[in-house]
Amino acid sequence: MRRWRDWLPGLQRRLALPQTSLQLCLLGMLGGLIAALLIIIFRLAIVAFQLLFLTKTDDFSSADPEIVWLLPLGGALLIGLLALVTGYRHYRMGIPFVIHRIKTRYGIMPFRNTLNQFFGGIIALVSGFSVGREGPSVHLGAYGASSVGRYLQLPYNSVRILAGCGIAAGISASFNTPLAAVIFVMEVVLREYRIHVFIPIMLASVVGALATQLVFGHDRELASLNIVAISIWHFPYLIVCGIVFGAVAFLFNQNLMRLIRLVKNWPLMVRLALAGIVTAAVGYLIPHAMGAETGAIFNAVNHPTDVQLLLVIFIGKLILTIFALGLGVPGGVIGPVFGMGIVLGTLMAIVPAIFIGDSSTAGTYAVLGMAGLMAATLHAPLAALLAVIELASNQQIILPAMVVIITAYVTTVQFFNNKSIFMMQLDFMQLPYKLAPADDILQKVGVLALLSKEYVLLHNPAEDAVRQQLAQLELPVQLLLKRDDGETPQFVAASYDVSLSLSGDSAIRYQEISGLPHQSTMAEVFAILEDERDGLVYIYQDDPYEPMGIIRWDQVRSLLTKQNNLL
Repeated sequence: MRRWRDWLPGLQRRLALPQTSLQLCLLGMLGGLIAALLIIIFRLAIVAFQLLFLTKTDDFSSADPEIVWLLPLGGALLIGLLALVTGYRHYRMGIPFVIHRIKTRYGIMPFRNTLNQFFGGIIALVSGFSVGREGPSVHLGAYGASSVGRYLQLPYNSVRILAGCGIAAGISASFNTPLAAVIFVMEVVLREYRIHVFIPIMLASVVGALATQLVFGHDRELASLNIVAISIWHFPYLIVCGIVFGAVAFLFNQNLMRLIRLVKNWPLMVRLALAGIVTAAVGYLIPHAMGAETGAIFNAVNHPTDVQLLLVIFIGKLILTIFALGLGVPGGVIGPVFGMGIVLGTLMAIVPAIFIGDSSTAGTYAVLGMAGLMAATLHAPLAALLAVIELASNQQIILPAMVVIITAYVTTVQFFNNKSIFMMQLDFMQLPYKLAPADDILQKVGVLALLSKEYVLLHNPAEDAVRQQLAQLELPVQLLLKRDDGETPQFVAASYDVSLSLSGDSAIRYQEISGLPHQSTMAEVFAILEDERDGLVYIYQDDPYEPMGIIRWDQVRSLLTKQNNLL
């Protein structure tokens, strides 16, 4: 135990620096493994329960029609009861909530919210709601990996990176797309590209992919699609397809947010009941539209020329997804977007099929539909491209995918002024996710990296003792006074202030100082000292009344000045 205590402070100080380190890489892999295990348990539970009444997972058309309409109603009731037990205030979940916590709480996820996400996500996916498993995967991954940092009491800047590692591992374990998972974290969640962040996240994603391959094998969900090379004459039509995908993404985002605004004051149980009723009614008529994305892929593969069936599935899935997510069913948006994009892409393939006389390009257009709709809906073009490449396992898809993704993204942004669905949800919920430039820089440096031991601490000293000590000190050494005469000890910084002196002697200025835990970053120091732009704070570890060092304002100023002159 003593060796552990001797080793841990060195690790904490090392990880306070925004630098690539072997220690952070190893911890990222450990966090990724924990996240992957949570996702594997999550996925196995879904498969086990679905196989009780389905012949093939996520294919609700294979279930007894009398069971299909009962599943969403029962699922809505169970989700509501779970929210009641855990507390309604712990019902905020999903990728938007994770982005908010990453930016404002260093990725530390509340336990009760995680319980809601884990069990609520299982119930929702087993019940046939049109939601994706990546929402719970991101939440569970962030919780699992950040728990490593919390257990070791690591600086919050490294806890944030570990949370990103967990998210990447979670997505990788969910879809077996390690590279797309890394880019999704950097492009959508963290929204930054830094080498010391990128490396551990990449390692964690590898761990997530290896773990899921050991359990579920190497098969990818788009492997059943027949992807063929398309000639250059398809490219003008691909631009038309991209425009369609961009427009559909706008309609989806707008209608989803319109429903969310409409029901914002409704009780949760009423919203969940309505979601269950709509899913039961539509699912009874169109069971192919229920579930995440696998069912849509299966039908696109087996009925590539059945326009009526594909159109009905697309409309049904669009309605079910909007009502499920808009009414608060736990789950993600990416899975349903994959499903809708694949069906829509297959529909778009019918036009060139008329000219070439066969439907051999249907699989290719299905994948392109998934890529275009994902890029335009989430504002994640690079993640969409890499997801398609990995899921399709076919490099011939790269050029046409780039054309579709660029067209869809530019269309939805330029002509429809469409925002990312995640940002729209965050703005509506009034959850902050943007940081000031100074905070963005300072959050990446832990206080332990700049901790100063240049101070003298006196306990309840007399005025003469303070004066005598100040006469002996040389800057930047600071004098701290601990006063125990009240209910709680107070810390004061003492210094000379000639302007306060009315005689020839220098007066002493006393300033109360605040304490911060050793896990804090320089952003918390800046928040305390910003108004006065002077003074210092003390840092403590276990006992808030036992300083382990100080951080001065001039250290904050120097750090900001060094980083692009932000002060």
